Amino acid sequence: MKFGLLYGAQLPRPWTQDSEHRLFKEMLEEIELADRLGFDHVWCPEHHFLEEYSHMSAPEVFLGAVSQRTSRIRIGHAVALMPPGFNPTARVAERIATLDLLSDGRVDFGTGESTTPTELGGFGVERSLKRDQWAEAVDAVARMFVEEPFAGCEGKYVSAPVRNVLPKPRQKPHPPMWMACGNRDAIRIAATKGLGALNFSFFGPAETKKWVDAYYSGIESADCVPAGFAVNAQIAATIPMFCHEDETTAVERAVDGVQFFNFGLGFYAGFGTAAPGRTRLWEEFQRGRDKPGMGRSSFGKPGMPLGNPARGAVGTPRQIRDFLRLHEEAGLDQAIFLVQGGGTRHEHICASLELFANEVMPEFKERDETAERLKAARLGPAVDAAMARREPPRTADPDYIIPARSQS
Repeated sequence: MKFGLLYGAQLPRPWTQDSEHRLFKEMLEEIELADRLGFDHVWCPEHHFLEEYSHMSAPEVFLGAVSQRTSRIRIGHAVALMPPGFNPTARVAERIATLDLLSDGRVDFGTGESTTPTELGGFGVERSLKRDQWAEAVDAVARMFVEEPFAGCEGKYVSAPVRNVLPKPRQKPHPPMWMACGNRDAIRIAATKGLGALNFSFFGPAETKKWVDAYYSGIESADCVPAGFAVNAQIAATIPMFCHEDETTAVERAVDGVQFFNFGLGFYAGFGTAAPGRTRLWEEFQRGRDKPGMGRSSFGKPGMPLGNPARGAVGTPRQIRDFLRLHEEAGLDQAIFLVQGGGTRHEHICASLELFANEVMPEFKERDETAERLKAARLGPAVDAAMARREPPRTADPDYIIPARSQS
């Protein structure tokens, strides 16, 4: 099992003039540290207008900085919002390819649709159409990576003429492609499109097993027709993590950040009423956290084995090691740790990452190479069959030209 880190740039009020600047600098320092410690991935979502919950509206810019301050960790854009109202499809292809070149081929390309009315309404994207728009855009962007020139498309939502979309990514045929998955139906869609499955909800090992089984059944089925030009058969899940030798200290330092992450997601996606410029999410959280079951007692009593999905891997190295073994046995390919949540302090995050890397990570690293080899052997025939079902890159009309200005 591999280990990633999720950075959404949470920033509870009150803010000062320097708050955002300090936050971004601290996140870069933490990711530099994670690179040195041997973490496998860093993932940054694309969110817009979600005050306090996420100030990561331009992850491609932030990850460009990450690419120049790290040398090994893989760089996950998770997720790029694919409906064209958010991002013109060719611009997505250009940005991902540029980031792949800058990082020497370390990009993982996550795709998604967005779910909050704040974001969908802010960009004029209709909820009922976003899945179909995502599907058209994913197909087009995959072809933009490999076709030279891109042969064009005339879809219901994504239309583009013949153009040579540049630059091309360093990884061939393109960076590994993923899909954001929030339920079992999405898992099945990711599998049948040969996309890695990214889950940003918290669940325990028993639920992990169900998701993993459903996903790999889809990969091995005759329904799998890759959206890209390679199959990325991986499933990753977000898990809160904070590591300290003393369990009580681990809980004390992590609980508000973890629960604020959950509260903020629920607020913007469902039960909250946002008032742009006047939303006070941290205050709402402090007043109303008990009602949705986010009081401090929900983390469970000290000394008990970890198993509560809301708490995840928050505890001592031994507790975390035992908990993650269960996810590993369930078949999870990557645990993406939520470490930057709420007001969790920078120095505490760094200390937690170091302790985890020293005390927990090594045994999982030792087993990962063997697990990857066995999985590749098992899935090889299914992947080959899926790729045989995939339409090859298209060829543009060799006589196509762009009319000169005087002819247009």
